[in-house]
Amino acid sequence: MGAPRRPRIRETGVPLGTLDPGPTNGITDVRGVRVGQTTLIRGDRVRTGVTAVVPRGGDLLERPVPGAIHVGNAFGKLVGSTQVEELGEIETPILLTSTLNVPRVADALIDWVLEAPGHESVLSVNPLVAETNDGRLNDGRSRPVGREEVFAALRNSSADLPEEGAVGAGTGTIAFGYKGGIGTASRLLTGPLGGHTLGVLVQSNYGGRLTIAGAPVGDELGARYPRAAPRTVGGSVIVVLATDAPLEARQLKRLGARAMFGIARTGADGSNRSGDYAIAFSMTEPRTPFPNASMDPLFGAAIEATEEAAYNSMFRATSMTGCGHAVDALPLDPTLEILRRFGRLPAH
Repeated sequence: MGAPRRPRIRETGVPLGTLDPGPTNGITDVRGVRVGQTTLIRGDRVRTGVTAVVPRGGDLLERPVPGAIHVGNAFGKLVGSTQVEELGEIETPILLTSTLNVPRVADALIDWVLEAPGHESVLSVNPLVAETNDGRLNDGRSRPVGREEVFAALRNSSADLPEEGAVGAGTGTIAFGYKGGIGTASRLLTGPLGGHTLGVLVQSNYGGRLTIAGAPVGDELGARYPRAAPRTVGGSVIVVLATDAPLEARQLKRLGARAMFGIARTGADGSNRSGDYAIAFSMTEPRTPFPNASMDPLFGAAIEATEEAAYNSMFRATSMTGCGHAVDALPLDPTLEILRRFGRLPAH
């Protein structure tokens, strides 16, 4: 019998933000968005994978989605970023993986696009692939993610709530000294807020002073869990944002910038070696300019959903060993006890 399922943070009763989540509280609440993942756990040295965010069915190369990239700190590898910056469009699925797998994953994504029906004459593809470094738990030099794994993630992509925790591109990642991973969340902007949906997916692999709903959880855990120091430096984070609001590339870039506010709320330190990126896209092409004055609810949604997705990546992750190292999952009972003590959860 397997270990009990670890809850998402909202399931524990921790209040997060003021906006309502979508039906599944995930990026796939944005209609048309699909997510697929391949997880690789082999022997005692391979702990990695790939996560695919597919903006929509149909031919992205023929009909790209409006998109933009915000760079919080550029210590990372993000293939395809310059064309997105220049044209304001995303023409392939967005793939997340580990550092040294990026060229192999990009090559496989090009194969996927070239082999699609109707692309027999295509001579240019701009694959969009981002990474964080999982080198403590995973043998990054083995570079095990390639065509088979990428094709599987793309073929298996669905509109269901994505699996979270130590899966896909988050299989070997670490956050704040504890096991990180993949997390997702969404927000609904109903009625006067615009009637739009915004969803976020996070690959967490960064450090700082873990803060949950404003409570100094990392500091409080530090005395009891010395293997995870209250302040951990380095790492990276990738945030993917999807919305059905009809935004142009400039506005999507602004939206991506607000995702970093959500990461900051979790206690991130934005260290020198932290590659921090937000990739944002819209499922709706603007026919008329979207008013800048109407962006505030979307900014708030991006901040709230990013913060919650990052917590979900840790709450759902399980402890892992690899390459001679052990990384514990965030201890939930002591964490919830701290949140109660700081007034973030009811006493009973």
